[in-house]
Amino acid sequence: MSTGESKRAILAALLANLGIAIAKFVGFAFTMSSSMLAEGVHSVADTGNQLLLLLGGRRSRRAPTDRHQFGFGRERYFWAFVVSIVLFTLGSAFAVFEGVEKILHPHQLESPGWAIGILAVAFVLEAFSFRTAVHEARPAKGSGGWAGYIRHSKAPEIPVVLLEDTGALIGLGIALAAIIIDTVTGNAIWDGIGTLAIGLLLGVIAIVLCVEMKSLLIGESASPRDEDAIRAAIDRSPDVEQLIHLRTEHIGPEDILVAAKMQFRPDLTMAQLAETIDAVEREIRLDVPMATRIFIEPDLLRPSSPIE
Repeated sequence: MSTGESKRAILAALLANLGIAIAKFVGFAFTMSSSMLAEGVHSVADTGNQLLLLLGGRRSRRAPTDRHQFGFGRERYFWAFVVSIVLFTLGSAFAVFEGVEKILHPHQLESPGWAIGILAVAFVLEAFSFRTAVHEARPAKGSGGWAGYIRHSKAPEIPVVLLEDTGALIGLGIALAAIIIDTVTGNAIWDGIGTLAIGLLLGVIAIVLCVEMKSLLIGESASPRDEDAIRAAIDRSPDVEQLIHLRTEHIGPEDILVAAKMQFRPDLTMAQLAETIDAVEREIRLDVPMATRIFIEPDLLRPSSPIE
């Protein structure tokens, strides 16, 4: 997925969440609903998260330095990890605290019609952001499922936006249900229950994001499809007798480091070996353009060397 596609999805989510946050706080001012307040804080956290994702995208494009010789591609993973922490602390923890407080000390809603109207507006804006993220993610997702896409995507931004928007839409439904039940029954404890449910939902989403971003920060290999393409490119060379080892790692969403150990024809001169290695690297980059760093080591296959 290109950086431009990710940026469009982030900007759509940023504008939507900013408008939603303002609407929710206006609704809270009229209704004093803790569910509305929790949703408002949730939208503020989401707005901040989109700014962090944009910051990560910008910083990741910095040129390599002597200290960071492979560049700064993993900045995108770091800031997406920070997003999961912000979502947990500002969104989940605040909503859980407010929910427990409202359950222990319930008070009746004021002007529930305002709350319902504002939640309806927020739902429309959130659906627009979600639709944009789905549209931008669909080419990269292919025919697989959405859960698999979020689990295996190497670009963090759109999976983050998708999870945030999904949580926001579900949270809006919970808030609406809590306000309606509160109004119909006259029991203010339902507003607190709705707030607590929103907090737990955000906590689950934050944990999923945290786990996925941690895996990317530590370093994930290229996808099986890309690794198969790399092996196929190597096998096309008539001067390569055997691929002994292959190791790959994403050093950024669009940057793959490739390290390969292989056995070449024994009759090659040093000059021919160098030309063959250059040719293999060209073939790999032709099939897998994201293979930006390639290191090939000539070696001999020994009985103790496992073939990979």
